[in-house]
Amino acid sequence: MAQHVRDIMTGDPVTVEPQTSVAEVARIMRDEDLGVVLVTDGDQLRGLVTDRDLVVRSVSKGGDPERITVAGACSDEVVTVSPDDDLVQAVRLMREHSVRRIPVLDHGHPVGIVSLGDLAMERDPESALGDISAARPNA
Repeated sequence: MAQHVRDIMTGDPVTVEPQTSVAEVARIMRDEDLGVVLVTDGDQLRGLVTDRDLVVRSVSKGGDPERITVAGACSDEVVTVSPDDDLVQAVRLMREHSVRRIPVLDHGHPVGIVSLGDLAMERDPESALGDISAARPNA
């Protein structure tokens, strides 16, 4: 059974710069079949943005999605873990902060994302969440 974040995280996270348009981020999410991308300034994590964030924090407020940047839609206060952190630590942080995804940083640089679904597939693959997380996405 996996014990560390590195054992179950999704590596090579997709990143965008803060000045990337909301529309471009939405296209990336569609094309890459993602629900989250990391927002970085260079190689430093600035935040993360989910598909829900795009709708609630940006599109719903009006304006041109081609001109609105993702900087206003991303979560700025991000909880992170390292690849060597114990999975129990990741679960504790998700509970404490009520989040479903946590960026994984190695020496301050984004190297992955660990999600509630990743944890469910590892710890309880027969659960409803484990089943859903393991299923192929709807196309």
